Amino acid sequence: MTGNAGRFFASALIYAVLGMMLGLFMGMTQDHSQMPTHAHFVLIGWVTFAIYGFFYHAFPSAAVNRLANAHFWMAEISLVVLLAGLFAIFGGKPDLGEPFAAIGSIGILLSMILFAFIAWPIVRS
Repeated sequence: MTGNAGRFFASALIYAVLGMMLGLFMGMTQDHSQMPTHAHFVLIGWVTFAIYGFFYHAFPSAAVNRLANAHFWMAEISLVVLLAGLFAIFGGKPDLGEPFAAIGSIGILLSMILFAFIAWPIVRS
């Protein structure tokens, strides 16, 4: 896997490990207050980013343009911002976390819309 496919899949692996470590920590401490953060690590970070990576691997022509690069960076930055916001919210600092969670959520949505714009013509053909 190379290019955007490899970058998305490599980051998916990192998010999977971090999400599982957070889940293990919650289990060991019996403090499940970060459950939504854990879920976003695993669902968006691992599952969604792995799917992006597999798509770009299966359709390499879709991965070699500016839109695909914009998609990668928008998704990555948005997820980090969202996770930081969720961690603050569920760590007892909602005033600090809510703006980050909102901005990150909007960025994740926009990155999915951009991915749909990239993928739709390929899926339809």
